[in-house]
Amino acid sequence: MPHRAGFALVALVLALSVLGASALWADPREETPGGASASSEYTLGKKAVEAKDWANAIQFLSRAEVQDDRNPDLETLLGYAYRHIGRFDEAFRHYEIALRLNPRHRGAREYIGEAYLMVNNLAKAEEHLAALKEICLIPCEEYADLEKAIAAYRAGHKK
Repeated sequence: MPHRAGFALVALVLALSVLGASALWADPREETPGGASASSEYTLGKKAVEAKDWANAIQFLSRAEVQDDRNPDLETLLGYAYRHIGRFDEAFRHYEIALRLNPRHRGAREYIGEAYLMVNNLAKAEEHLAALKEICLIPCEEYADLEKAIAAYRAGHKK
């Protein structure tokens, strides 16, 4: 009888560790757990970003944000759109919201790092590169892209 209780305890510990590990290994890129907002505003906003129609992207995504203020992908896209029209305060605000919602969001880390380079803050960009190094257990595109942007920034700012 004691062996059964011990076996059950070991099985429970293993099951809990596997479930916990799945959360650690969840893909933190651009997919919100449970799927991104299905709203038409969000979908239209994503399409506007893909078309580089920044004004419409901001309009649609801002409306979607009212319906879904817990979506780090949406916040990242809003930051990305604001960044592309040079409104860095708004861009940083949305990237920070995305990172509060999901500190492991690779897209938000890459894009905020690139935004910091655009405002000549290399140190902050490097902080986000270091965070990506910790997040990306295997080579990831976001780390490589930000690393490349930092190298280009340094090459262009040599004295």
